Amino acid sequence: MIDFHEVLARMNPNQRINYDTVYQRMVKSWQQEGVKPKVLLHSCCGPCSTAVLDRLVSVAEVTVYFFNPNIHPEAEYKRREWVQKEFIAEYNEKTGHDVHFLAAPYEPKSYFEAVKGLEDEPEGGARCRVCFEQRMKAAAEKMKELDFDYFTTTLTVSPHKNSQVINDVGREIEEECGISYLPTDFKKGNGFLTSTKMAEAYGLYRQPYCGCIFGARSQGLDLEDVRKDAEAFLADKEGR
Repeated sequence: MIDFHEVLARMNPNQRINYDTVYQRMVKSWQQEGVKPKVLLHSCCGPCSTAVLDRLVSVAEVTVYFFNPNIHPEAEYKRREWVQKEFIAEYNEKTGHDVHFLAAPYEPKSYFEAVKGLEDEPEGGARCRVCFEQRMKAAAEKMKELDFDYFTTTLTVSPHKNSQVINDVGREIEEECGISYLPTDFKKGNGFLTSTKMAEAYGLYRQPYCGCIFGARSQGLDLEDVRKDAEAFLADKEGR
């Protein structure tokens, strides 16, 4: 099955890589071969997964992997995991697709250890790159464990995330782990706009911050209010 190096070899090496074009050419190759690869999709949250799944499910067999130890506090993590799981169930019911869901244990200590010394970095800086690396590498390891064909992430659907950095991280992990990364830029083709419309249509909770305590503080959010709101949300869903 094709890997992105074959696509890059046929592109102009002197131009900035258009990762959406790379993705589309890989999809075209799958369709010509008559295959639907198994893709492990790291997801940061339900809303970001909406438009991404809509693009992937017609060309691949998709399992969503929820691994986000950066999310703080724990109640907020549990709320986002619940929203992701419930969205997939409703999406499958409405569309007839068979998207699977996997959730990792909540291990915030691993995140704080990974970003130690980078606490004061600005949003979008070195701390965020380490966060991308941690989550995407976990997805790559799970992909290898479960014998998937590719791993990728929903992170490129956000206009607040640098897709070049995310794809650079994916390429480095591929080389390190010896597995196949699926490059993307899911925000292209109105991906983010589609995600906001789908999130509204499904009535999904949209979080006001990326997830980490540092980003929340930089936005002036009161995490105690976030915790209380998340706990109230979960209490309302208890038993469902």
